[in-house]
Amino acid sequence: MQEKEKAFRNESQEPELKEKVVTINRVAKVVKGGRTMRFSALVVVGNENGHVGCGTGKAAEIPDAVRKAIEDAKKNMIEVPLAGTTIPHEVIGTFGAGEVLLRPAGPGTGVIAGACARAVIELAGIKDIRTKSLRSNNPRNVVTATIQGLANLKRADDVAALRGKEAKELLS
Repeated sequence: MQEKEKAFRNESQEPELKEKVVTINRVAKVVKGGRTMRFSALVVVGNENGHVGCGTGKAAEIPDAVRKAIEDAKKNMIEVPLAGTTIPHEVIGTFGAGEVLLRPAGPGTGVIAGACARAVIELAGIKDIRTKSLRSNNPRNVVTATIQGLANLKRADDVAALRGKEAKELLS
């Protein structure tokens, strides 16, 4: 009976996920007795193979806030279509006032991105890309805009299937 439980637990675990803490903010709530301090954490998780997600958490202690953010990020994972080591096409991701331009790059270019967008891109497994944050530099908006842009990517095969054509017809 215990062996079945152990096997079930091993199967239900997620693939090896890595996490990066993007920002930690101290927030204050003013109440009658004074200010109550808490910490807000923004975390990105990914398997460096096409799956990435972001989450936020808030608690009285930093480790608790990070743990909550990691749990939230695992719930908000997306799958990113990759074209080799880069993305299939150019896309702009927006969220709130944040706007991020994502452009494919040739092999050997590396990740050209700011700190917030870089965390998302590296954990998604993208090796060659150029990005530019166009509007807000708020970390929460930039991270979510980057994830939204990656979620809007489509493979040529998927677009061709939607249109009822061959992928070769679209690319020519």
